[in-house]
Amino acid sequence: MPDDIADELPHALNVLWGRAKPKGRGRTPALSLERIVAAAITLADEEGLAALSMARLAERLGCAPMSLYRHVTGKDDLQLFMLDAAPGPPPEFGTAPADWRGALTRWAVELFGVYLRHPWIVQLVSSPPVDPGQLAWLDAALRTLGGTPLDWRARFSVVMLVLHYVRGAAQLVTSVTAEPEEGADGAYAALLTEFADPGRFPALARAVEAGVFAPHAGPGPDDDFRVGLDHLLDGVGVAIERAART
Repeated sequence: MPDDIADELPHALNVLWGRAKPKGRGRTPALSLERIVAAAITLADEEGLAALSMARLAERLGCAPMSLYRHVTGKDDLQLFMLDAAPGPPPEFGTAPADWRGALTRWAVELFGVYLRHPWIVQLVSSPPVDPGQLAWLDAALRTLGGTPLDWRARFSVVMLVLHYVRGAAQLVTSVTAEPEEGADGAYAALLTEFADPGRFPALARAVEAGVFAPHAGPGPDDDFRVGLDHLLDGVGVAIERAART
């Protein structure tokens, strides 16, 4: 990476790529960048991204807020470190798995689990990944298609399709379950029952009548996710078969 590009990157990314040293330890030897990031992830998991502030984090760590700035430059840098660390390592695949569908399904299911454990990630991700943690997941997804006849552009398009599906499904699930009121999903179903007029929204009204939005009716969120993923991968399979014939 040219020095001028590295100079434009946030400090956190330069640290993650080994192009800059972490900030000094400061006066609190027990405080480390790893401990700060882990505490920030736990705070965001438990109370949501809106609750994350340097003051709240310092309170949880039992230190002064200024002590945090000896390790991170600010909240934006902290969030980059969180995005890199929270997902953990992706599933391991060879460069050309024999079962592309099984491998890609495993990748998608495990990433869905990451988003359910850390719903704030979906809120933070607004640009293509640049940190090594998220790029490792992207690399793993591309490797699932290594044994297919798809060219690299098609493989990337498939991965983006699956990624957007996983993120959208996770966002939909967490936006309902994150509601503090008990039965929030039931309240949403009730609203749709009232407003989904068959004359104006005929298909939506039929879905409401069929109990699609009823709480805990039929399959759970994981099952709904797998059904949709299977439909999506059916289409990918057709594209792979077509590529094999050309």
